[in-house]
Amino acid sequence: MPHFIMEYSANLDDDLDIPALFEKLNATAIATGVFPIGGIRSRAIRCEHFRVGEGDPDNTFVHLTAKVGSGRSPEVLKEASDKIFETFSECLKPVFDRRWMSAGFEMIELHPERNYRMNNIHKKLADKG
Repeated sequence: MPHFIMEYSANLDDDLDIPALFEKLNATAIATGVFPIGGIRSRAIRCEHFRVGEGDPDNTFVHLTAKVGSGRSPEVLKEASDKIFETFSECLKPVFDRRWMSAGFEMIELHPERNYRMNNIHKKLADKG
């Protein structure tokens, strides 16, 4: 983890380079040293039906959620969140500077007893190393 889930308004299709954005977010998550590489996931959800603010069809939105496993201190999560939001903001800035946009980010810590996983990617990466 983290699992990055990005929802965005469909009117941003021509403005967002989602693969490049995810590449930078993943690199930032790895650079924090907080998250195992094999647990990082990124996905985007295009929202065809949306209304932002007063309903102007030129308004846009992007919301990024990072779901992370439990067990890290609040200070560590805050520092990682700050770095991720900085990267997210930098990537969005060219669009933000020319379009009406609401952008948000939240990091959610998953419950330690009700979060189930099955992942053999960690083994794959360890075997390569």
